[in-house]
Amino acid sequence: MAENHAPRSKGPVLVLYTELAPYVLACLNSLVERTGTELHLVRWPVNNEAPFALEFHPRITVHERASLSDDGLVALVRRLRPGLVITSGWVDAGYLRASAAAKRAGAVSVIALDTAWRGHWKQWANVLLARWNLHRAFSHAWVTGRAQARYALRLGFAEERIRTGFYAADTPLFLPLGERLLAERASGWPHRFLCVARYIPTKGQQLLCDAFAELCDAGEAGDWELWLAGTGELHDQVVASPSGRHARIRHLGFKQPGEMMPVVAQCGAFVLPSTYEPWGVVVHEHACAGLPLVLSSAVGAAERFLQEGENGFRFIAGDKATLKTILRMLVLSSDAELRGMGQRSLELGMAWSPQAWAETAADLMGGATHSIRSIPSPLSSR
Repeated sequence: MAENHAPRSKGPVLVLYTELAPYVLACLNSLVERTGTELHLVRWPVNNEAPFALEFHPRITVHERASLSDDGLVALVRRLRPGLVITSGWVDAGYLRASAAAKRAGAVSVIALDTAWRGHWKQWANVLLARWNLHRAFSHAWVTGRAQARYALRLGFAEERIRTGFYAADTPLFLPLGERLLAERASGWPHRFLCVARYIPTKGQQLLCDAFAELCDAGEAGDWELWLAGTGELHDQVVASPSGRHARIRHLGFKQPGEMMPVVAQCGAFVLPSTYEPWGVVVHEHACAGLPLVLSSAVGAAERFLQEGENGFRFIAGDKATLKTILRMLVLSSDAELRGMGQRSLELGMAWSPQAWAETAADLMGGATHSIRSIPSPLSSR
């Protein structure tokens, strides 16, 4: 579906984003620092369930989506004449119009996708519609992993116009913590599970609390505790549930990234029990922090950051029995075994970073069509 483009301008970078998070900003800041480019960012309002405090590089100009009409977005494109446009998904019709205008003007126009190919009817409908809308607006797709790359292929993007690794944790924040904790824990390992996620139906906090409480009541949890950080529509319901009130379960509420550092320093394993999690940057963050991982089979980031049996384990999404089995395995592991898993998590977390993300973005700015730091060909695993 990809076609040749007019000569590309060397204008600024324009990013059209929905819900901005600190890890995204870390990547954008790294791009600006690496290339010296001018970057303009349009963002949706801050989500009340994740009210992150964000610090922008001085070379990033922020525009609020709420203050721009669809015509205003197109006018912004015409004024800036960007050489590269990165758009998060296709849920915002105004973003699509602006991306199409930029592409017509010769920009490299990139759609960022974290949705995995699952083959249901809605995705097949998107495949049929893509030729009329997506390819008017986008020349490239930048996805998170293999399942997302398969989706991009189905949507008609040529393999050489697909990049991977769109999400990256703020590794300069988490890696020093992981290195310090591994050094400090040579003689002992903290026995606390940590879950960091919004309290929404797909994240599975209730299942996790139920499973851990049952292990405690059966005398199978050793001296371990469970801590959960986050907020959301189900927070009060989970906290008030019988298992949520268990004496060895703590609900910490929402934490800014800096506030999470002392919390992570007191925990010994990370758990993400989601029933739907196309990627999950939080997995990368806690791998960098040197924690063993317990992930559901729905967590996409496992493909890059979990080597089962080496730095953690997977369980069947939504299945309490297999979750309890994996939690029990961690409880029965020695501190030396836990430290070995934490070391392997750190090694896997180091393999991708905002700096590597910026290299891929710079490659796209240059108009190259080969893949940089890519996962194996998505065609090989369809």
